Amino acid sequence: MHPMLTIATRAARSAGNIIMRNADRLDRVKFAEKQQSNDFVSDVDKAAEDEIIYNLKKAYPTHSILAEESGQVEGSEPYQWIIDPLDGTTNFLHGFGHFAVSIALLKDKKLECALVYDPSRDELFTAERGGGAHLNNRRIRVGQRKELDGCLMGTGFPFCKPDFTEQYLKTVKPFMDQCAGIRRAGAAALDLAYVAAGRLDGYWDYNLKPWDTAAGILLVQEAGGMISEPDAGTAYLKSGNIVASNSYLHKHMLRELKQA
Repeated sequence: MHPMLTIATRAARSAGNIIMRNADRLDRVKFAEKQQSNDFVSDVDKAAEDEIIYNLKKAYPTHSILAEESGQVEGSEPYQWIIDPLDGTTNFLHGFGHFAVSIALLKDKKLECALVYDPSRDELFTAERGGGAHLNNRRIRVGQRKELDGCLMGTGFPFCKPDFTEQYLKTVKPFMDQCAGIRRAGAAALDLAYVAAGRLDGYWDYNLKPWDTAAGILLVQEAGGMISEPDAGTAYLKSGNIVASNSYLHKHMLRELKQA
């Protein structure tokens, strides 16, 4: 394993321990709504993020960090860590077991390594640029379906942008008509990891943040999948508009999203 990924894994597992210690005492977890409606942060998010940053800064004090709760921490090297300490906070606060720790590393603005850790299932998804993607040290690959018929898709509802709802719902219908099912599980990083592992055949979403997608992007790419914006653009990490699937399905997904 890449030495920096080893440090990130240690940090993610430590954060996961904090999360799971609080999973059975949700009545005592303090949380607040952010500036956007229905977007929450808890003291567990903050404690987990502090633990991750402590571990990363201890090993690499000159690296910069972009974290969901802390924001930007500048560094002097070409490395930047992108952190979501608890992707799926709303799920966590409701005892709905679909949430994860997400950590990615950029070098010269290119994704170098990444992980998504699901502490409730003790599943660690990892990827290294040019080194493939793994789940608990076992190689994973995206699914191999070639048509939308029979596919299981993932997506995310635009809960923070109600003015986008009608436009978004138009993108759902063609997949409802053709696919076996659509899942909206509420943790983009883990959903993208599921695409990488072949558990979901495809995923699309809009207006995500870098900490939602960075780790999942590299996981999908290193698992043999494709990532783009719905218009086939490549600025998905910046725009937050993303489509993930295998190479066969990608053209079908882009066609349906364009028509919608």
